[in-house]
Amino acid sequence: MAASADAIGISANPRPVSRVATLTAVGLASVMVPLAVTGPAVALTSMGIDLSGSGQSVQWVLHAYNVTFAASLLAAGGLADRLGRRRALVIGTLLYASMSLVCGVSSHILVVDIARAIQGIGSAGILTSGAAILAATFEGPARARAFGVLGTAFGAGLALGPVVAGVLVDLASWRAVFFINLAFAVVVFALSPRLPESRSHGAPIDWPGLATFSAALFLLTLGFVQGQLVGWLSVRTIACLLASVLFLAAFAVVERRSAAPVFDLSLLRRPAFLAVMSQPFTIVFGFVILVVYLPSYFQGVDNYSPSAAGLLLLPLMVPVFVLPILIGRFAERVPIRIKLTVSSLLIAAGAFGLVTLEPGQAWWKTAVPLLVFGLGVGSAFGVMDNAAVSSVPVQDAGVAAGMFNTMRITGESIATAGAAALLAGVTLAHLTTAAPGISDDQARTIAIQSAQGRIEAALESVPADQYASALAAARDGITSAMQTTGLAVAMLALVGAVITFVSLKGSDAG
Repeated sequence: MAASADAIGISANPRPVSRVATLTAVGLASVMVPLAVTGPAVALTSMGIDLSGSGQSVQWVLHAYNVTFAASLLAAGGLADRLGRRRALVIGTLLYASMSLVCGVSSHILVVDIARAIQGIGSAGILTSGAAILAATFEGPARARAFGVLGTAFGAGLALGPVVAGVLVDLASWRAVFFINLAFAVVVFALSPRLPESRSHGAPIDWPGLATFSAALFLLTLGFVQGQLVGWLSVRTIACLLASVLFLAAFAVVERRSAAPVFDLSLLRRPAFLAVMSQPFTIVFGFVILVVYLPSYFQGVDNYSPSAAGLLLLPLMVPVFVLPILIGRFAERVPIRIKLTVSSLLIAAGAFGLVTLEPGQAWWKTAVPLLVFGLGVGSAFGVMDNAAVSSVPVQDAGVAAGMFNTMRITGESIATAGAAALLAGVTLAHLTTAAPGISDDQARTIAIQSAQGRIEAALESVPADQYASALAAARDGITSAMQTTGLAVAMLALVGAVITFVSLKGSDAG
């Protein structure tokens, strides 16, 4: 027995391994990962006002986390294999929790931005090591149930994040949104001695590939932010976007020459796998936009409290929490191709419904399209990972899973930055037309802060005789921007439905 354990790289623990403790620790650690997105999204309005942050610095509360999370995912997996998965989980949780504490006590937005960037690295460690620990601990049907619990943990973080964050902001302050993570972390640390340790010694980490990929993603996000602040034709914006393209090209060259690439580009020659790799952009893209920016819209345009804004997202979030388990149990006979196509169509229908979004409308007019959207996302979350590993040969399943998760987090990062640019750009156009009395710099500042739900705070410097017209223009502009976003997401989902239905036909994943 000991020999087989050594063969797979499992180290002895000073305390007996407990499967219950393992599942509990990994589950609670995994809840924190989506909470890092959904919680700050609700708290962003209050945080920006309290810390007097500029539009750019407040946006980086979201961007900094997303960029480092996506960029660190592949490296974290490789390091976990070598350092030990349990050790990587503890280190990731330590980084995440300590930076949550820094965010909660900070009095400067720049400190929050830096802490959020480090927190993203911690989340990458949690995500990669947690899944590996479950895979090494459970086998057969028990493994399937364990990963079902893992999916439920992520769903819980997504579904409960906006509501819990809203209540915490209303009852305490935005700081409580970060402090709550410490409670989860304490339990994970207490249970960690009962977790199994395992490691493997595979190929060396592809540092050139990781560096070029991370640089391309960072510069792309920075380009989106610069476009809002100084204009899309400015030298800084164009330089960032061009540099991003160059680093992406360098990444492709590096990966083709690497003996152990972080991205096996040859898999992209398989139409089925390429279709699955597009799912994060056709399915997750719109979901992240709604989770991040709808709470700010409800707070800024309709003057909802943070808790009320969080509750309005429940029709979107509950299906994401419930459906992955149900889909896995009751839809096994339905081909993945059909499931993902239907999911994309539901997302398109829900997004089209949001084109009618208006200030002050009845709650059910928002709830119905959000519910349809949530049904589409929730049903897809139950099968996307399975489709990724089923569309390639068995020996490539691990690489495929890593590539897919990286693209999923990358899609979230791009969605957050791109939507911010679209919302601010459309709002700026409305302000320029409807409130010509304000300066270009004022209009740009108001547009950026309107996307963060800080409309009234942004208008404090506007002269009294222009306040009413600027307020109306800002509200109309951000509403029009949300409608435009809904239309864009709907069209993207429709394209994804067609690609999925055609490309997965006849494949192992279909």
